[in-house]
Amino acid sequence: MSPAATSTPAAAPVAEPAPAGRPFPAVLRDYYELVRPRIVGLVLFTMVIAAVVSSAGSVAWLTLLHAVSGSTLVIIGAIALNARLERASDVKMVRTAGRPLPAGRLPQRQVAWFGAITSVVGGVYLAALVNGWIVVLAVVSWIVYVWIYTPLKIFTAWQTPIGAVAGAMPVLLGSAAVGEPFNTTALALFGVIYLWQFPHAMAIAWLYRRDFAAADLRVATVVDPSGRTAARLAVFGAIALIPVSMVPVFVGTAGWAYGSIALLLGIAYLLPSLLFWSRRNDIAARLLLRISFAYVPVVFLAILLAV
Repeated sequence: MSPAATSTPAAAPVAEPAPAGRPFPAVLRDYYELVRPRIVGLVLFTMVIAAVVSSAGSVAWLTLLHAVSGSTLVIIGAIALNARLERASDVKMVRTAGRPLPAGRLPQRQVAWFGAITSVVGGVYLAALVNGWIVVLAVVSWIVYVWIYTPLKIFTAWQTPIGAVAGAMPVLLGSAAVGEPFNTTALALFGVIYLWQFPHAMAIAWLYRRDFAAADLRVATVVDPSGRTAARLAVFGAIALIPVSMVPVFVGTAGWAYGSIALLLGIAYLLPSLLFWSRRNDIAARLLLRISFAYVPVVFLAILLAV
């Protein structure tokens, strides 16, 4: 059983403002940790591949660079504001109490300003150097993530289906960057990322269910401690993912080399989802989580090589 799921959550010290005189490199490290670089990296990875696939091989690389730069600012701004809004719950959870904001290493007001400024600068940058569609989609994604998904966590387990929209939106940012915001393949890749999040999120919800309960967050495993609801959501996402991931083959964007990889990975993702549905234990959830980490990079690289 995961230590984060079994240990008694300890409240971290809250400091406002952060201690004076901290070395500048330490502050930079905290801001780097604050903006969740691994998540940003995965988001930008899917965005760039969606742009290349949507452009049919004719990529305006300078425009795409501007799109990535502006989107990065909007994304890290949203993540910073999310961290500020969730500080009260983060201090109650073992898995998050050591992060810069709940641990008191960064002042709340400073983080709020950082998030707001980077979000606005990113939006203006996209408007000036890319196009209107990417601005609209970036704003919609920002609103869903910061003002809908984040507050919903304390009210309802519907946070996952709604928040997954923001998680998948960078794919459409990529296609919008090359002037094809709603082409069929981009929409299919949006669906892939959207559905992929269900098993992934449910595995995390199970492994850290005691943390989430201590923080009064209404994830599926808190609303239904038996895990049945979480397991159903995981299986739903994994089953629906298989036909959606095959859409690029059906519309002729990619061939059966990609299709075979997507199908095999879909089955590989479905099997641990079914195991989790059957067993509802930490071993099954951890296996599901590990396979979820491999799914997106492999499927997106496969479609990149197929076009």
